[in-house]
Amino acid sequence: MSTFPLKIVTPDGLIYDGEAQRIIVRTREGDMAVMARHINCVAPLGMGRATVVDADGNRRYAACIGGMLSVQNGEVSLVPTTFEWAESIDAARAQLSLERAEKVLSNKDASAADIQLAEARLHRALVRKSVASYE
Repeated sequence: MSTFPLKIVTPDGLIYDGEAQRIIVRTREGDMAVMARHINCVAPLGMGRATVVDADGNRRYAACIGGMLSVQNGEVSLVPTTFEWAESIDAARAQLSLERAEKVLSNKDASAADIQLAEARLHRALVRKSVASYE
């Protein structure tokens, strides 16, 4: 199968730099797959599981939250705010984060800002827990 150069860079540094057969990410509009010879495009990322199929056909999964995907002249750049490979996710920590968010959401006295933050934390925790199960 054909491959393309893929770079995944977060604010913390370079996560992946190599050839890939496919990458699937969650954009704000839904899931998007990119393969070799994809048209040029830019898409904002949402929160979800990313799947990277390397040049050898091996699949790796990650929690990918926020940022941008860019396809330019056959080269793909993923610049997420957060990107965690499944094997690096601490499922117990994600569970605690989920529980803290649920506690805020069940508090009738929580402010609108607190609820908005708790909803985002809840969604991140759910994504991280889900991806951790792919380890």
